[in-house]
Amino acid sequence: RFTIDYPMEYRERQHMLELDSLEEMYEYAGKLLIEDTNVSRIKEELSEKVKEKVDKHQKEYILREQLKVLNEEFCDAVKELEAAAEIKEKIRKEIKRYKILSQGSAEANVERGYIETLLEMPWDKMSEDNRDLDAAAQVLDEDHYGMKKIKERILESLAVRNITSKGDAPILCLVGPPGTGKTSIARSVAKALNKKYVRICLGGVRDEAEIRGHRKTYVGAMPGRIITAFKAAGVKNPLMLLDEIDKISSDYKGDTASALLEVLDREQNSHFVDHYIELPTDLSQ
Repeated sequence: RFTIDYPMEYRERQHMLELDSLEEMYEYAGKLLIEDTNVSRIKEELSEKVKEKVDKHQKEYILREQLKVLNEEFCDAVKELEAAAEIKEKIRKEIKRYKILSQGSAEANVERGYIETLLEMPWDKMSEDNRDLDAAAQVLDEDHYGMKKIKERILESLAVRNITSKGDAPILCLVGPPGTGKTSIARSVAKALNKKYVRICLGGVRDEAEIRGHRKTYVGAMPGRIITAFKAAGVKNPLMLLDEIDKISSDYKGDTASALLEVLDREQNSHFVDHYIELPTDLSQ
């Protein structure tokens, strides 16, 4: 007796019954199995290809949606940014350029980092200074014993600024051996004036790019230490301490001291240009 549990069409079953021997029946059944096996394999291959294509389109869709959300966030951030009109226009142009770049490419990542840096900059954001000189004198006396001449010089600078109401901040040079309180008195002045305090240690700095930053076309480019500290402060009028400024040096990568001229010159520091930012930054306050 021959039995088979296999889904067969009516004509295939009829043909099976008309065969004379079991050998012919087995050959015919084997042929049907091989054909169905090949069909199943082809269907599976097609299914995998379709799945890959769908996954690819789904991935592209997700990336497009992420890019759309990111662009909306960038545009909202530009609207809320406290900055001059030309700076906002520059950022909008960079956002438009970012939209047409291929996502995931190195250039797109560089552009995104550049836009985020521009949006994090405190272009016109300021903190309100405490103009109470008596309170400033009290803080200086509480934090430091003696140092009479230094305290008087600092208070004189603050008093002149209060009287003239000029925005330009004084640039003071503190000189003395290690441990005499140069760094700590700068911190006390920031505390007395209710200013944000940022410290930049320049000891051993030999590369001009540490001050002025790298061109963003270079791999791993970043702003210089001045802009990085400026961004960390979150306001355009922090108290910025350039520590160990006498220990900078120069080599084939450029003259670091000359790069500091634009930072410390009262006539130039209102338009300090970092190589990475490529926009004038106001350091005068």
